[in-house]
Amino acid sequence: MSIKDKVVVITGASSGIGRATAKLLATKGANVVLGARREDRLKDLVAEIGSKAVYQVTDVTQRAQVHELLQLALTRFGHIDVLYNNAGTMPQGNLSDREYDKWQMMLNVNIMGVLNGIGEVLPIMQRQRDGLIITTDSVAGHVVYPASAVYNGTKYAVRAIMEGLRQEEKQNGIRSTIISPGAVRTELVNTIGNATIEANIKQLMDSDGDRMLSLDPEDIANAVLFAIDQPKHVAISEVMVRPTGQEV
Repeated sequence: MSIKDKVVVITGASSGIGRATAKLLATKGANVVLGARREDRLKDLVAEIGSKAVYQVTDVTQRAQVHELLQLALTRFGHIDVLYNNAGTMPQGNLSDREYDKWQMMLNVNIMGVLNGIGEVLPIMQRQRDGLIITTDSVAGHVVYPASAVYNGTKYAVRAIMEGLRQEEKQNGIRSTIISPGAVRTELVNTIGNATIEANIKQLMDSDGDRMLSLDPEDIANAVLFAIDQPKHVAISEVMVRPTGQEV
């Protein structure tokens, strides 16, 4: 099954997994519509990819901006084959720290950002009676660990939402996939917000000389490609990708 000329909308596209996925899919012939908040990064990525890419500055917490991103895809290419909800944030800390603003931000980005994408693309895919919605989840959506309860909660919520989407939309030919990465070398680490936890994770990444404890963004991009590159009767509901040496 070829992905040549498929139209793939990607949020969180300016760095890390989103950037790697956009580049990989474009090399396979897909048209990529890129959304993120940092316009300078988006411009550079589109310049690197070429005519197969367009962008729209997009904050996924703003439903109107998500709508505009999808409209750009329709205006430019006429349809949408795939929406990849990839934007996310990962502040860490104990519940006793009472960091309400960080908790709210995670709820807004990790949950409402996904729901904004789903809600805005569903009428389009229902009319098409075809489409694939992918969301970046996490191993943290399967395993709870200290100092991460709220982040874990957002990722568990994504699992539930995406399974509900599968059940509700399967008769409309709409498929859903979650990609659950383990530790990946991306800028997501910079959103941790707890100096001790962030330093420990960065030290782990820096000391991972044999590459058994961390993944590259390109590893996750390959998983996204696998999910997209399936015939319509095949739904890859979930892909979990861990570094070989990861404990949880």
